[in-house]
Amino acid sequence: MQIGNFLEIVIFVSAFLSIVLILLQQRGASLGAGFGSSGELYTKRRGLEKSMFVTTIVFVVIFVSSILGLLIIPA
Repeated sequence: MQIGNFLEIVIFVSAFLSIVLILLQQRGASLGAGFGSSGELYTKRRGLEKSMFVTTIVFVVIFVSSILGLLIIPA
């Protein structure tokens, strides 16, 4: 297996997992925030929510670095 093929697999897997983790996170603007009244207080991330946030950042960093690696080392 060549390094280019490996990087393509890493890109696909990290992109898919990043999308899934981003969609699973429940923070953000609700429908009421679009009309000016959010009704939510800012709280710190704890437990599973914090782990998902950190894991999302890790997968996005892996995704970006593997794309840069594929630009340097062609497939």
